[in-house]
Amino acid sequence: MLILELLIWVAVAAVGTAVVWKGSGLLEAASERLAQYYRLPEIVQGAIVVAIGSSFPELATVVVSTLVHGEFELGVAAIVGSALFNIMVIPALSGLVAREQLATNRDLVYKEAQFYMIAVAALLLTFSFAVIYNPVESTGGQLQGELTRGLAFLPLVLYVVYVFVQYQDTMDYQSNEDVSHIQPAKEWGKLAVGLVLILAGVEGLVRAAVNFGDILGTPSFLWGITVVAAGTSIPDAFVSVRAARKGKGITSTANVLGSNIFDLLCCIPIGVLIAGTAVINYSVAAPMMAVLTLATLILFLMMRTHMIVSRTESWSLLVLYGGFVAWIALESFNVVNLLVNFPPGS
Repeated sequence: MLILELLIWVAVAAVGTAVVWKGSGLLEAASERLAQYYRLPEIVQGAIVVAIGSSFPELATVVVSTLVHGEFELGVAAIVGSALFNIMVIPALSGLVAREQLATNRDLVYKEAQFYMIAVAALLLTFSFAVIYNPVESTGGQLQGELTRGLAFLPLVLYVVYVFVQYQDTMDYQSNEDVSHIQPAKEWGKLAVGLVLILAGVEGLVRAAVNFGDILGTPSFLWGITVVAAGTSIPDAFVSVRAARKGKGITSTANVLGSNIFDLLCCIPIGVLIAGTAVINYSVAAPMMAVLTLATLILFLMMRTHMIVSRTESWSLLVLYGGFVAWIALESFNVVNLLVNFPPGS
C-alpha cells in the first residue's frame, strides 16, 4: 500500500513537471518574441524578460505552498534549490551541449554575476532582520523570525534598482531586426495560457512534495529543495540549453543569472506580501544561503577564467550538485548531522 501511494505521487509529480514544462514553453516563447517586438537588447532579453517568464514556476510555488498548503518553508526550499540547480546544473548542461565552449563576457561577469551575489546577501540580511526584530519562540533551539511585509519590500526595492540598471542598457540600443511578423496580441494570449498551465502544474508538484514527506516521515523541505526545485527549473534548463546549442552563450547564462536574481529578490518577498507574514527558520536558511553563495562564487570564477565555461568545468558543476543533493538527503534522514537543528521541524 505504501509503495502504491508513493507511485501515485511520483506520477503526480511527473505530470506536474510535464504541465509546468508545457506552460513554460508557451510563456518563454511569447516572452522572447515580445522582447524582440519591443526591440530589447540581447542581455536584457535574457536577464529580465525571458528570466522572469521562466521564473514564474518558482513564484507560483511560493504562492501555492504558502496560501494553499501553509508550507512557506517548502516554498523557500524550492527557491533555494531552484537557484542551486540553475547555478550549477544549467550552466553545466549548456556547456556540454554547446557546439563550442560556452562563452561569457564582461557584462555577465562584472554586472550580472556580481549583482546576483548582492541579491544573495540582501536576502540573507532580510532573513537576519526578521530574526533580530521579530523573533519567534521555538522548540529545539532553532532561530526563527517573522518576515513581515515591511521587510519583504527590502529585496523588492533592490530588484527595482536591478531593472533600472538594465534599463540603462536599452537607452542607446538600436535594433534593425524585422518584427513585422510578430503579432503582440497573440503572443500576450499565449503568455496568459502559459501562466494558467504553470499554476496547475506547480500545484501538482507541491502536493506531491507534501505527501512524500508525510508518507516517508521526512521534512517537506527535502522534497522542496530537490523534487519541486528541479521540476520548476526545467523551463530554465530548456531555455538555456537551447540558446547554448544555437551559439547564444551570453543569452543562455544571462537567463540563469537573471532568473535567480528574480527568484531571490521577488519570489520569496511576493509570497510574504500575499500571505501577510511568514516565519523564517534561520537555522536552516543561513546554511542554505551559505551553500548558494559558495556555488555562485564557483560559477563566477569559472566564468571569469578565459571568459568561458569549459567542458571539464561543466562536469565539475554536475558532480558538485550531485554531492549537494546527497548531503541534504543524508541530513534529512539524520544519517549525518553537520547542521545544527536540521532537518526542519526536527
